[in-house]
Amino acid sequence: MATFTDRLLRSVAPIWERVYQHPFVTGLGEGTLPVESFKFYLKQDYIYLIDYAKMFALASVKAYDLETSARFAALQESTLHTEMELHRQYAARFGISREELEATEPSFVMLGYTSYMLLVAQQGSLAELVSALLPCTWSYWEIGKRLAQVEGALDHELYGEWVRMYSSDEFGQLAIWLIDIMNELADGKNEQELARLEAYFVNTSKMEYMFWDMAYREEMWPCAIN
Repeated sequence: MATFTDRLLRSVAPIWERVYQHPFVTGLGEGTLPVESFKFYLKQDYIYLIDYAKMFALASVKAYDLETSARFAALQESTLHTEMELHRQYAARFGISREELEATEPSFVMLGYTSYMLLVAQQGSLAELVSALLPCTWSYWEIGKRLAQVEGALDHELYGEWVRMYSSDEFGQLAIWLIDIMNELADGKNEQELARLEAYFVNTSKMEYMFWDMAYREEMWPCAIN
């Protein structure tokens, strides 16, 4: 039986395929990604995670039962302390200090992406919140699994740790849990409500693509503004 997330995946298939073929993503697997692009990505992704953690906090508040609320609260804790610490350790290998990470100026794309997610989260239901945050976790897992199949990607001296992290069973379990929650929350909603959830999912999938592209080109703003 088809699920709502099957519908979502069909909607974003062309977008996600462009992500898989983006030179940043393929460069991670092949080991050809310019180091400066990856360093730019690490810094922008670090400050992205600060706002992403807020999504889990808001989800905990909006959750309808104690177990779900506790799980989202735990995800916020894990993002702020475990995932961000891994980012700090990884960045240090590239000569990026914690102080430099935390002083990162957000790019236009980063600002647009997280502002949109937080707007949906603050104004919408738990289902709408999850539909907006799901593309990040789900697409990263899909990318990780694909790159893990590239010969040498898991052991690459610079990017192997990234591939191992996002192709791991532990990260996959998080993605699966969010997918299951999305299907549960979508159950019983009318077509107008489902279409709105789908629109949020598509929009943040597009923003995921823009984030990869921004990082590859090391672009702070799409035009020069002083």
